[in-house]
Amino acid sequence: MSVNIQQEFVLMAKARTQSHPDTVAAVVDNHEHSAAKPAKRAAPRGKKAVKAGKASDAEKGRGHDHLPGHEHSHEHNYENSHPAPGGIYLFSPSGAVTDAAALEKARTRLSSLGFRTAVDRTALAVHERFAGTDKQRLAAITRSLKQKHPVVMATRGGYGLSRLLPFIDWQAVADSGKTFIGQSDFTAFNLALLAKTGACSYAGPTAVFDFGAARMDDLTAALFVEAMHGELEVLGFETEDADPVDARGVLWGGNLAMVASLVGTPYMPKIRGGILFLEDISEHPFRIERMLTHLWHAGILGRQKAIVLGRFTDYRLGSIDNGYDLPAVVAWLREYVKVPVVTGLPYGHVKVKATLPIGRKVGIATERGLAHLVLEERH
Repeated sequence: MSVNIQQEFVLMAKARTQSHPDTVAAVVDNHEHSAAKPAKRAAPRGKKAVKAGKASDAEKGRGHDHLPGHEHSHEHNYENSHPAPGGIYLFSPSGAVTDAAALEKARTRLSSLGFRTAVDRTALAVHERFAGTDKQRLAAITRSLKQKHPVVMATRGGYGLSRLLPFIDWQAVADSGKTFIGQSDFTAFNLALLAKTGACSYAGPTAVFDFGAARMDDLTAALFVEAMHGELEVLGFETEDADPVDARGVLWGGNLAMVASLVGTPYMPKIRGGILFLEDISEHPFRIERMLTHLWHAGILGRQKAIVLGRFTDYRLGSIDNGYDLPAVVAWLREYVKVPVVTGLPYGHVKVKATLPIGRKVGIATERGLAHLVLEERH
């Protein structure tokens, strides 16, 4: 790890300890995590873990670059335009919510975390597999821009945003100053917003899956709260076999299937020198490799400074695989793409997940067994 990012990490961690002495710095044990394995429960205090750091007051006064390496230039600095969160608006832009009680439970838990909530009037609508018709879901997006709460969270993923992309007023979304957050199918929204306007949004928890679950994960909730308050500045996590890397670039990505589906469309960000993170669920390793080769052949993977792999879960191998598994895919990726690969990112269709800013310049560095994402750089 170079002295620059390493020093930044140490300073942030030290400042966090001084200003938040009762806050747990160690939160997720990644010992058995690989790109193919789901996250385990949060670790007790003092064990190996994902670590969060906070910058010192001196660092907070330094400047922040906007989307270096992105081929679009924009008049407004949307990256820093989001207000401090006080409330969350819950809407359903993709799949239908099948458990209304889970949505109500999510509201209760978000309230306990200090957020007021409001639910869009068609959040529980159902049309085929979708949360209402295309017209209804587009109207929900428009309402989300006009309501008072600064954070807009998807109730769930599923499928449906891809068919809405041409009809969304992306400039209005960016100009609203709202902080949008979601996962899975919501990757299409995250990346389209970035491609069309350069505005930042978040990949992270959704209302039903994370906050409406039978048991809410405390770490996921804590990371979300810190991210929404601009306090999640360093995310450290264990990695079994990360390549050496020390770089800065725009953080982008999300669900691999959704990223691959946007290739060749106007909704695919043109990122050079970025930090690309990926995850997926219920995709056999050969399908994961096929999507990665698609991104490789399109010239996208080779333009990145690092590829960061989260969780790839819930797939089943067959006897025909003959030992072929996700580690073989990662080995292929390293051999042919020639871009540093970092495994172990706590993100995916799992209970323990970080909240990640898509479109923001971040730093990444690895040392033996550890990786550090500097999510809030202060120059």
